[in-house]
Amino acid sequence: MKQRFRSIVFCVGTGIVILLVACNNCYAQKTGQARIDSLVKQLGNLKEDSNKANLLDAVSCGYWYIDPDMGLEYGQQELALARKINLENVIARAYSALSGNYENKADYTSALKYAHDALGYYEKSGDRKKEIVQLCNIGVIFRNKGDRAEALRIDSIALKKSEAINDTSSKALILGNIGNIYNKEKNYAKALQYFSDALALNESLQNEEQAAVNLGNIANVYADQGYSSRAMEYYFRALKIYEKSGNKAGVALNLGNIGETYIDAAKDTVRHTAPGDVIPAVRSQCLALAVENLKRSVDICAQAGRLDYMVEYCSALADAYMLQGDYKNAFSSYKQFIATRDTVDNLEKHKEFTRLQMNYEYGKREDEMKYQKKRSDERYTIGIAALLLFSVVVYRNLRSQKKLTGLIIKEKQQSEDLLLNILPAEVADELKAKGTSDAKLFDNVTVLFTDFVNFTYASEKMTPQALIHELHNCFKAFDEITQKYSIEKIKTIGDAYLAVCGLPLPDIDHAYNVVMAGIEITEFMKARQSQLGDKTFTIRIGIHSGNVVAGIVGVKKFAYDIWGDAVNTAARMEQNSESGMINISETTYELVKDKFNCKYRGEIAAKNKGMMKMYYVSPAVASA
Repeated sequence: MKQRFRSIVFCVGTGIVILLVACNNCYAQKTGQARIDSLVKQLGNLKEDSNKANLLDAVSCGYWYIDPDMGLEYGQQELALARKINLENVIARAYSALSGNYENKADYTSALKYAHDALGYYEKSGDRKKEIVQLCNIGVIFRNKGDRAEALRIDSIALKKSEAINDTSSKALILGNIGNIYNKEKNYAKALQYFSDALALNESLQNEEQAAVNLGNIANVYADQGYSSRAMEYYFRALKIYEKSGNKAGVALNLGNIGETYIDAAKDTVRHTAPGDVIPAVRSQCLALAVENLKRSVDICAQAGRLDYMVEYCSALADAYMLQGDYKNAFSSYKQFIATRDTVDNLEKHKEFTRLQMNYEYGKREDEMKYQKKRSDERYTIGIAALLLFSVVVYRNLRSQKKLTGLIIKEKQQSEDLLLNILPAEVADELKAKGTSDAKLFDNVTVLFTDFVNFTYASEKMTPQALIHELHNCFKAFDEITQKYSIEKIKTIGDAYLAVCGLPLPDIDHAYNVVMAGIEITEFMKARQSQLGDKTFTIRIGIHSGNVVAGIVGVKKFAYDIWGDAVNTAARMEQNSESGMINISETTYELVKDKFNCKYRGEIAAKNKGMMKMYYVSPAVASA
């Protein structure tokens, strides 16, 4: 997925460039953790006045993309100080900073509350420019919440207000935000229109970095439609601006997107080059350039502390190596992707849920481990007593030894059962025999990817306990269904479920098995929704067949994982599916078309894939 370019907005009142909620799908030059640390050190030397409030505001706003929980802490300090010294404009700034941090935690209810509090102050004070910025903030919150209609309504109001006071800078920002809404709706013509209008305004204002944002977003629109050469033209224009300004994060973002576009071009078998085209006609050259740009991007991401971008581009680099057939470097890049991802908060709006889920799962494991340790300690005491008795009665010693052996065998069996609960049996056997397990390429597999529709919205209506309980019940049912069809569950990712058939042992019916499992999962969720209503979720499913690399990733809390183009394509199938539907790729369709009733949907644009033929599977099996 191409990383989106984000616009710069000034923190109202301080003059410090930061990333606010108003600029979701916008880009900002980052201060970084080092900059924030230097600001924090200054706080202790300041009196409780407006200067300290300004500094707290800068720290709170700077933290939101690094650690929004810390951002909230400093935002609350700012709010408390502002109320103490009775500065209403500072109170409004604190509201805005808190809103931004809550938005990045996907707590949209709290984000909207504080954003409206700030808006109320600016409306009352008559500060029209800051009022417009705050309206932009609210529009983006609604867009991220999934309510794009309301986001468009709010942005339209902000646009009229900016035109009324001839605020060209704000108008350019709003045009870019509206372009993002239309891009989300896949209305590419309107997205290009608004992005281009924003670009023209920023160029007239000589606002080069804002213009670079618009160039990047235009490039993304072309890339999403499969126009790789056109996209490259705009990516390189944006890259030149960021290199000139020394904006490392902007450079990394463009290099990464350029690398991904080279991958797209390598996959396009019908593309023709033209004079001056920066994309070579030879596939191997495209992949070499993809690797070169992605490696540079990953290195700069590490330097700039942009781990969120680094996650994306490590994954893309692994894909590029895979397409080159360089499985050793692909596996190395994928391990780097896992290591980076594990240090980054979930960036796709399920952060809080993921934390709850992991606490729930690991809490159960910890309780089980404590219980087993207690039993083990008791057995150890019994063993010591048996050894003492050795000097008294040999017969009793022999009986104790026999009992201890039985306990050891039982503990060993429990360990093996736990291992088999984590790894496929064949992989577990290899791990026990060699101490390691090699990554392997599997040519004929089918990947299943499921996701709950409007999960964040549904979860807001449930308590954390009810949410986890319902997810547990759903995923438990999915486990039973996949096991029935010899499908290997890989993992859950927030509210998503990933599984594959055809590994570690080949299965000639891999596509049929996965489609059957998809049908049963869909029917299970429909029945559950009929019973529970809005206390459960609706589901969409994506399926694709191809090849993957599978292996053990990590040392502590290691996991058996899969990666490769087939996994990414299955995810794209899911993203382009609809509630209650099973969307399959052309590859899978060719394998199951004689066994299921399938409906051709036409060619649909899939991110990083261009136009792809897609099919819906009917719950009914085709007649013989």
